[in-house]
Parts: sequence; C-alpha cells; structure tokens
Amino acid sequence: MSKAEPTIQKYMTYLPHSIEAKATIKEAVAKMQELNVRHLPVLEGDKIAGIISDRDIKLATSFVEADTALIKVKDICQERPYQVEPSALLKDVVFEMAEKRYGSVLVMQNGHLVGIFTTVDACRALHDVIEQKFHAH
Repeated sequence: MSKAEPTIQKYMTYLPHSIEAKATIKEAVAKMQELNVRHLPVLEGDKIAGIISDRDIKLATSFVEADTALIKVKDICQERPYQVEPSALLKDVVFEMAEKRYGSVLVMQNGHLVGIFTTVDACRALHDVIEQKFHAH
C-alpha cells in the first residue's frame, strides 16, 4: 500500500500574520521582530497586494536617506508572490521554491489567504519525510 503524496496543506503555517499595504517599513520591522518571522503577506483590505521579507526591508533601508517611518510597505513589497492552493503537492512547491529561490509561498483558497509556507516549514517537512522514510517501524 503506497502513501498519498503530502500536500502543502500538511506543512504550511495556517492563518499567517499579515500587514496592511499602507503600513510603514518601521511598523513592518517591529511586527516581524515581535512575531519572530521573516515574511509578511501584504494586504489591501482583504486582497493580497504582495509579500514583504526581511531581505526586502534590508535592501530598501540600505540607501543612506531611507526613512523607515515614511516608506510604505506597498512601495517595496514583491507584488506577485508565488501562490498555490492547499492541495498543491509538497514536491512541486519545494521544487519551484528552490528553482526560483523563493523564501516563501502564499497558500490561497477561493481568493483568500489561508496559509504561508516558508523555508522553515520546508525544513520541518524534510525532517518529517526523513523520519518516515528511515525511522518508521
């Protein structure tokens, strides 16, 4: 009997924290530090406007005159983040992440954000797969 291939839903972080597009970089930094995360989906109302990462923030603030209290998240976020359905196969998602060097994936269902899958989640999934393959009884 073969096991069903795991989907992204099994390993994603459900109901991820997000930030409004009109928030400032300073607010995003504070929220990321408070939550200990490196990625935040960016929302305009209840619609995805993009995703912001700690790397995006570092790049934007590397300019000498960058004022984090004035720059809006919307101005620096990735506007077309990689998105999948919860039923997407784990192997396909991690392959795409590796090929395109994505640090995160937004998990969408019926046009709504239901989860996020990051490289940390991918490491947990890898651990789980190794445990099942080599340590199952």
